Amino acid sequence: MKLIFMGTPEFAIPALAGVLEAGHEVVAVYCQPPRPAGRGQKETPTPVHKFALEHNLPVYTPLSLKDAETQDIFKHHNADAAIVAAYGLLLPKQILEATKFGCLNIHPSLLPRWRGAAPIQRTIMAGDKETGVAIMQMDAGLDTGDILMEEKFTIPEGVNAGQLHDILAKISVPLLLQVLQDIKIVPYTQQSADGVAYAHKISKDECKIDWHLPANVIRNKILGLAPHPSAFFLYKGEAIKVSDCKLVEGSSQIAGELLDDNLTVACGQGAISILTVQRPSKKPMPALEMLRGYPIKAGEVLE
Repeated sequence: MKLIFMGTPEFAIPALAGVLEAGHEVVAVYCQPPRPAGRGQKETPTPVHKFALEHNLPVYTPLSLKDAETQDIFKHHNADAAIVAAYGLLLPKQILEATKFGCLNIHPSLLPRWRGAAPIQRTIMAGDKETGVAIMQMDAGLDTGDILMEEKFTIPEGVNAGQLHDILAKISVPLLLQVLQDIKIVPYTQQSADGVAYAHKISKDECKIDWHLPANVIRNKILGLAPHPSAFFLYKGEAIKVSDCKLVEGSSQIAGELLDDNLTVACGQGAISILTVQRPSKKPMPALEMLRGYPIKAGEVLE
């Protein structure tokens, strides 16, 4: 098929690589524009942009798809379909209807659960045991279109958002290729009105750990926000990120109290042992390694 590919981050790369390897013709790649990154704030192409250039694919980076000229260019690619994977821009009606089979979205959750911006993080933060990938026909709503195919996946114990991201990106490839192969006969299934949840964008405020919550809820938050943007606690005014932990026995009348010298923390119910931390301007490291040079003693209370 003749395809337009629309995606920006690492999540989208396996799908783009998959359609190329399957012999589909990618006539255009759309992604977010290069933006300042790193210490030097040098304008840096997105992961999909870099991949496309390495494979000699034409790249388009419009700031918006709402103007007539951009829409006209999009339409004149004469593509059979557009594949959308974490693109990051709203698609107006003119774009949604510009190709023969419309815009097919790779969504990393089982719709209608976790429509929206951060489905992978919200899945783990909520303690879900199952997730998956849905290939969806995009419409004017927020992840409300008909489902063409989906694949369910049991979440392994202890997986964080970054690891689940990589698993779902791989799962999406054969599913997408099957949809493209069967596009003329695959049934379109309307999403259920039951079980709708919205995966709102992660805010900085909610990354701060509230030690009054039960230990399992805190653990889910830590795993759901790892490796980025990461949950954190405050100690002597310093924000220390946490990217891994485990549930342990222990309790205290004071939420956030250290139960030993190894970062075992009392929660509203139960306790957690912090395993991996990152101080400001430092690299992530095992908690015990940090404590050798930056001790936090039993009886102290984390904010």
